[in-house]
Formats: sequence, C-alpha cells, structure tokens
Amino acid sequence: MAAFLYRIGRLAFRRRWTVALVWAAVLAAVGLAGMTAPEAEEEPFSMPGIESQEAFDLMEERFPGAAADGATARVVFVSPNGEKVTATENKKAVEAAIAELGDGTQVASTVDPYESGAVSEDGSTAYTTVTYKVDAAGLTDASRSHLDKSLEHARDSGLTVEAGGDAMEDMGGPSGTAEAIGVSVAAVVLLITFGSLAAAGLPLLTALIGVGISLFAITALAGPLGLADTTSTVAVMLGLAVGIDYALFIVSRYREERAKGRAPQEAVALATGTAGSAVVFAGLTVVIALAGLSVVGIPMLTEMGLGAAGAVVVGVLIALTLVPAFLGFWPNAILTRKDRKARRAGGTPRETRKVNGGTRWASFVLRRPLPVLLAAVAGLGALALPMTDLQLGMPGDEAKSTQTTQRRAYEALAEGFGPGFNGPLTVVVDAKDADDPKAAAETVSERIGGTEGVVSVSPAQFNESGDTAVFSVVPTTAPTDQETKDLVSSIRGERSGIESAAGATFEVTGTTAMNIDVSEKVQSALVPYLLVVVGLAVILLLVVFRSILVPLKAAAGFLLSVLASLGAVVVVFQQGHGADLLGVETTGPIMSLMPIFLVGIVFGLAMDYEVFLVSRMREAYVHGERPAQAVTSGFRHSARVVVAAALIMIAVFSGFIGDSDAMIKMIGFGLASAVLLDAFVVRMAIVPAVLALLGERAWWLPKWLDRILPRVDVEGEALTRPAEPEAEPAEKDLARA
Repeated sequence: MAAFLYRIGRLAFRRRWTVALVWAAVLAAVGLAGMTAPEAEEEPFSMPGIESQEAFDLMEERFPGAAADGATARVVFVSPNGEKVTATENKKAVEAAIAELGDGTQVASTVDPYESGAVSEDGSTAYTTVTYKVDAAGLTDASRSHLDKSLEHARDSGLTVEAGGDAMEDMGGPSGTAEAIGVSVAAVVLLITFGSLAAAGLPLLTALIGVGISLFAITALAGPLGLADTTSTVAVMLGLAVGIDYALFIVSRYREERAKGRAPQEAVALATGTAGSAVVFAGLTVVIALAGLSVVGIPMLTEMGLGAAGAVVVGVLIALTLVPAFLGFWPNAILTRKDRKARRAGGTPRETRKVNGGTRWASFVLRRPLPVLLAAVAGLGALALPMTDLQLGMPGDEAKSTQTTQRRAYEALAEGFGPGFNGPLTVVVDAKDADDPKAAAETVSERIGGTEGVVSVSPAQFNESGDTAVFSVVPTTAPTDQETKDLVSSIRGERSGIESAAGATFEVTGTTAMNIDVSEKVQSALVPYLLVVVGLAVILLLVVFRSILVPLKAAAGFLLSVLASLGAVVVVFQQGHGADLLGVETTGPIMSLMPIFLVGIVFGLAMDYEVFLVSRMREAYVHGERPAQAVTSGFRHSARVVVAAALIMIAVFSGFIGDSDAMIKMIGFGLASAVLLDAFVVRMAIVPAVLALLGERAWWLPKWLDRILPRVDVEGEALTRPAEPEAEPAEKDLARA
C-alpha cells in the first residue's frame, strides 16, 4: 500500500498540471450535469416493514386519490375574555377569516367549523383546515403571504388566531450559516496550526473542490434516484469534515519530511505513501459506517449514508492526488515563515521539535496510565448513565419554540379539545372478506372505542367499493406521551379477539402510530447495525495495525464516547438540564433517527482519529522504538493534527446548535459533544493509557493470523531510506514559489 501510494504521490507531483486539469474537468462536468438536471420530485417518507406503513399503503390502494399530498394549514380560533366562538360577532369574524383564507389561488378547500362540528365543548375554540392543490414545497410566496395576511386580519377582530400544518413550514432550505461558521473556524485553526496562509488555505481549497463535486453529482442523480434534500446536506457536512482532515494530514506529513531535508518531490511522495495510507484506511472506516446505515432498512437513512459515503470517497481521492499536485505548485509556500526565511538564507528547514505539547501530554499519561484510564472511563461512564432513560420519538409542533404560531396552535388545540387531539390514530379496516363490511367496521370501531385511554372514535368512512373503512381514534394523552404508545400497543395486542369478532382485519396508522413504529424499528436496528459496522471496522483495523488488542480497544473507546454523548443529549434535551443555555424551550423524546445517525457519523470520524494517531505509533514501533517511545513519537507527530481536526469538526457541528429548530439543535449538540469526548478523552487519554499498560502485548498477533492477513504496510516500512539532498537545480526555481 505505502509503495503504491508513494508512486501515486510522486506521479501527481510530476504531472501536477495534468492532475489539476483532470479534477477541474471533473468539477466542470458534474457541475454542468447538476445545473442542467431536472428538479427532483419530493419523495414521501416511507418505512417498509412496519404496520403503520402497510396500513398507509392499503389506504392508497383502496382510496385512490384520497391520500393526496396537498399542503394543509389548520387554523385555530380562540375567543377572548371567556367569550364563545359561537357568539354572533365572533362567528362573523371566523366566517370572514375562512372566506378570506379560501380566496387563495392555490387553495383547494376550506372547512366551516360550525358545520363540521370543529368547535370545542366549552365553545372557546374552533378550527378550520385549509387544503391546498399542491404540496408544501409547491406553495408560492404569494400563497404563503396570503395565508399570513389572512391570519393577521382575523387577529384584528380580537380573536386569538394561530396556525399549524405543513403549509406553515419554512421551505427555504438550509441557509449555509452553519457551514460558513465551520469553514471560518477551520481557517483560523489551520492558520494557528501551520502558521502559513498557504498551508491553511490548501486543505480548505481541496475540501471545497471535493464538496462541490459531490454536491453537483448528488444534484444530478437526485431526479433519477429520487434523493431527498437531506442527502446533499449530510454529504456536504461530512465531505467538508473529512476533506479538511485528510488534506491536513498529508500537508502536515509533507512539512515534516521537508524539515528532515528532503526534496519537495520526495517529501510529497513519502507523505502520500505514509500519511496517505492512513487516509485510505480512515476513509474506508468512514465509508463502512455510512454505507452500513443501509442495514437499518430506512430508505432515507440509506440515501443519506450512501451519499455521504460517496463524498468521503471523493475526499480520499483528492487527498491522494490533488493535494500532492498543489504541493508541487507551491512547495515552499506551505512551509512556515521561519523555514522559508532559512531557505532563502541558504539553510534548510529546522527538524521537527523533539518536545512539544503532544510529547509532554504523552509523558504525563505514560507516568500514570492507570489513574488516567480510570478517571477517563469513570467520567464517560457517568455521562453515559442517563442513556438508560433514553426515550425515542418524532417531535412535532410541540417541540417548536413558543415564539412560533405552530407551537401556539398546538397548545390551543390541546387546551380546547384535549391533548390527544393533536395526534389522532387512524384505523384502517380491511373488510374485503367480510359478509357484512359495515357491521364488521362497526364492531372494530366499538371494540377500539371501549379501550381505556380512548376519548372518541369518528364515524367510519368507506371507499367506493365498500370493502375498506377508515376512522380516527382520539387518545386521552399527547402524541409523545408513554401512555399513547401503550394505547397503540394495547389496541394491537387485542387484534386477534377484535378481528375474530368482526370477521375483518384492521391496522393502526397515522402520524402518531408511524412515529411510534419508526422509533421501535430504529431501536431494534441499532444493535445489529453496531455489530455489522464495528465488526467490519475491527477486521479492517486488524489488517492495518496487525494487532488483536488495538482494534478492540478502538471499538470499546468508540462505544464509550457514543454512549456518553447520547447521555449528554438525554440530560439536555430530554431531562432539561442546561436546556436554557442552548435555547431549548421544550424537552421531550429524543428524535428517533438521532442515535443511529450519530453512531454512523461519529464512528467514522472516531476511527479517523484512531488511524491518524495510532498509525504513527505503529510506524515508530515497526522502525525499532520501544512501546512507550512509540506512544510518545505518535503524539509528537500527530497530536497537534488530531486536535486541530477535532476542533474543526466541533466548530462545524456546533454551528447547528444555534438553529431555531429543536431537532437540528439536537443533532448539532450530539455530534459536537461526541467528537469532543472521543478526540480529547478517548484518543488523547484512554488510548495512550491502555497502550502504556499493555506494553509489547498491544502489538501481539498470533503467528497463524499473521501469516494469513494481507500486508498493507501502512507504516511505510518499505519506504524507509535516508533523507535525500535538497532540491536539484531544476527544482530551485520551483522552490522559490
């Protein structure tokens, strides 16, 4: 591996113009394809293999056209000062508002609450549903403006008027603020790390090129493959993250080789052969983690994982080819100011310092490995404890800020009609084989209506064929309450008895049931996903490090950091401790997809840090250093790079904490805390402490296994050679760049 990548780096340096032009052509080609590609149609969320999805599919089959995806706005009217919405003046105001709402050019229909019975028992609250001809993404600015103005006019009458529904959602897409913050902080961190504008700018430039290629490619494929917007969002986030990291590692090793007196071409080749090997295997672990999301069985997660994995592959290829080519264009501009000054004076760059912050920290851990290990594990264990109280769900309007009209509409409906009104269950009765379909549906309705925890059951609505009925069930509790989950389980648990009595089958669906089923499916898929991803990564690291214990230690450390970060998410977003500091106004269940999403991304990044750090220790050990010396060498060369990479990732993810959406806050906080804990506690404390305690045993591998494992030479043993003289005369002019 090292010898092959050495040749790749040398070739990219010598043919730098060709390499640069090839990547420019690739960027132009995918850019043209992306800009001319037809706009992708929004695919509905689906979750194969769960009852609520099967029931929804049955509804679409038996009620063709009834499951139209037109946007809706549910407008709530609350009378002032104890009055009733049925009072003459208030009724006139409500009817006027409904008439104005119905005048919108894209409005399909509105419902009169006085005719449909959408008035609360105490007469204080009423609501209407505005249905549009297009989905939420298709609503024009004029339609949204008309809706907002209609609400304001209704409020002028003295009524409290709020609105929820997907028509109220902001469809403007991501603003790019988080990415801009991440790039800005990354630039500062890289400048401090390298002390050179060119060295700081090169990783950013190559990462942005890689992100551009990935983004345009996903845009071009979005239509034919039906990819969602989240696919490109995650690809950009991960592509930017690993793109900077991988270029950072190559550039850092290049400067190290130059400091040893090597010529630019040889330094580039050696950096690509050694650091490039670590990049390849780090990238493979990320790809495994992201592509492994496919085993969960959620199409959206599969798309996100594969899209991001593609972006990582592009990042690896650019690090191995375009970065060496750019180093060929500016071989000395990458060096520090002192090194460039020494070169102009006829000297050579200074050798890498033997003592730096990394070596001092490594020495500290090596002197007291057991206390450091116990303290780190105890701290992470304490943070992970709240994970035992983890509750998964899919927060809706109740999780939005109280400053939003959607949240206020949710609360008004809950107060006027009961908390369960915001999350009714939908029951689909398949009476195709029943002797009397109407009697069968009535039996199912009566039996479910008598279940404890049910407030009301709506009249059954039949399809044209008369063989399928649908009715709504309103629970006594809110959609995200545990009691509502228990109710769904109770109804399904009584299925055999109800179906036997009715002579027909039924299924439970609706947004609330769908969210419950999604949470259960994700929870059940988490352990198999971990086994697949961690198992494959352990095998890969076994080949890289030729050790049994080092890969197992890496996997155990990752699990500790992920559990601790999930515990921190539970503490803030579920239990509410410190929530005010992050602007979280409402606590509740953790988003269902959050744990598995966090595991996939953080596992890849954690293994990045593991490969970057431990590969240098392995390299030093293979070249003859004692285990303790190898740990110190690894920290001397890689600790600063790992710290810089981690700070960049934390900055990128922390930018999302400032988002107004509670779910985005949760994702940003979870990812930032996971990277913080993994990089600074696991990799910087637990890793050297465990290696110090293991000593020679850390690198033990059974002879029979050593014989059958392929040799990839990540440490660059085949490249060991004395430093070459400084640049040849032909390179002198180039060196002045």
